[in-house]
Amino acid sequence: MLARAPAQVFNEKEMAGLGRQVATTGRLADDAIAKAINALVRFRILCEAMHVGELRVIATAAARYASNGPEFIARAEEAIGQPIELISGGREAVLSGLGVISGFDVPDGVVGDLGGGSLELISVKGGSVGQGASVPLGGLALLDRSKGSLRAAEKIVKDELDKLPQLAAMKGRDFYAVGGTWRALATLHQHRMAYPLNVMHGYAVPTRDVADFVKLVERADASVLDAIDSVSSARRPLLAYGALVLDELIKRGKPRGIIISAQGVREGLLHEQLSPEEQNADPLLQAARDYNLLRARDPRHAAELINWTRGILETAGLPQDEPSGRMIETVCLLSDIGWRAHPDYRGEQSMNVIAHAYFTGIDHVGRAFLALAIFHRYAGMKASSPGAAGLKTLLPPAILARALLIAAIFRVAYLLSAGMAGILPRIPAACVDNRLLLRFPDDLSALASERVEGRLKQLAKLLGRDFEIGRL
Repeated sequence: MLARAPAQVFNEKEMAGLGRQVATTGRLADDAIAKAINALVRFRILCEAMHVGELRVIATAAARYASNGPEFIARAEEAIGQPIELISGGREAVLSGLGVISGFDVPDGVVGDLGGGSLELISVKGGSVGQGASVPLGGLALLDRSKGSLRAAEKIVKDELDKLPQLAAMKGRDFYAVGGTWRALATLHQHRMAYPLNVMHGYAVPTRDVADFVKLVERADASVLDAIDSVSSARRPLLAYGALVLDELIKRGKPRGIIISAQGVREGLLHEQLSPEEQNADPLLQAARDYNLLRARDPRHAAELINWTRGILETAGLPQDEPSGRMIETVCLLSDIGWRAHPDYRGEQSMNVIAHAYFTGIDHVGRAFLALAIFHRYAGMKASSPGAAGLKTLLPPAILARALLIAAIFRVAYLLSAGMAGILPRIPAACVDNRLLLRFPDDLSALASERVEGRLKQLAKLLGRDFEIGRL
C-alpha cells in the first residue's frame, strides 16, 4: 500500500554484477545474466506468496549500455512475469533525487547515486529536483575501465567529472550520498570512529573528515577491509573506487558535509506515485502516529499529552525550536510504545527500538533525542546504560537537557493518567511566576499522591522553579 512512511514487509537484494564487464566488452556477462534471472524468478515466487498487488520493475545503467541489454530485458520480463521499464540516466537521477526528498526533512543540496554501472547527480531543494546527469562511473564500470588500476581510475574519474555542470551547485550545500558502496564506506567510518548509533540513513560527516577517510580507504590493504564483517564481500573490492569518486567530488564540488541516504531510486518511484498532499506530509510524524496506534495502551492519550507538554514548555518560556515543535509531537506519540515489556527493561528496549527504527525525515541528533527522552521516561532520571551513554555523546548540551526535561514531564503525566485519555485535560499544569503549579478537580484529588509530589518536585527543579499542588 502506498504511504508517506511505508513499512518494509520484506527487503532483499541480489548483487548479480551485471555491470562488471560492460565497459570493456560492451555486453552483459553470461554468468551475471544467469544470476540475475535466477534472482528474479525467486523474487516472483516471493511476491506471489505475499500477494503483492502491483509490481514496478526497472532496469538501469548496465542494461542501458550493453549491446545485449534488450535480450536480457526480454528474458528478465519472462522471469518476473512483468514488463520492465528501461530508464534513462536522467530519469534515474530524478528518481534518486525524489528518494532523498522522501527521506529527509526539507533537503537542500546535491544527490549523488553511485551504482554498479553509473553515477547520477541531481540538485534537490525542498520538494523540487533540478536537471540530472549520469556518467559511467559506477564501481563495477570503473573497475572494468581502469583494468583494476586505481591510478588509471583516478584519471577516468577526473575526466568524467570535468564534464558535469551539476558540481557547481554543490558548493556550500550538503551532498546526499546514495548507493550501497557509499553506505559501506560510511559503515567503515562508523566502525573507525566507534560511533554509538548503527544507523546509516542520516549519518552525517563533515567534509574534512570524509576527505581524510577516503584517502585511507584508497590506500588500505584488502585484508584490512576483509576484517570488517559488516561490509559484504561483494562490495569490498569496490570500496576503493567508491572512495576515489567521492574524493574527487569533494575536491570539485566543495560541499558543506556528506549525508548518507538509505533511500534512492526505489523510494523515489514510490514517492512520485503519491498525491501532492501525501508528498507534503511529514514522514516522521506519520511513522510516529503509526507506532502510537500499534503500541500505545490508549492512542488518544498522545494528543492530550502533546497539549499538556506544550503547555508546560510555553508557560516556562522555553524556546520551541530546541528541539522543534514536530519533535515534541513525535516524542509524545512514541511515549507509550514500551508498556508491554518487563518493567526492568522498558527503558532500554524502547530506547533501542526508537534509535534504530526505520524513521525518515530525522537526523541522528533527533534520533538520540527521541530515544533518550523515552529511555528516561521509563528508567528514571538518574538511570544509565552503555547504550544511553553513547547516545548522549551525539547531543549538544541544550538538546540533552531538553530530552531530560521531556522525560520528567512524561513521568508526571503517566503517573497521573496511566496512559489513558480523559485525565490530563482535567489536571492543568503550568508555570506561574516562579512556581510549577499542578491543579486537581475535587473528584481527582486522590491522584495527588506522594509519588506524584516527588516527580513534580523533580520536574520543577529542572525548570528552575518551586512547585505547588492546588485545587481547581
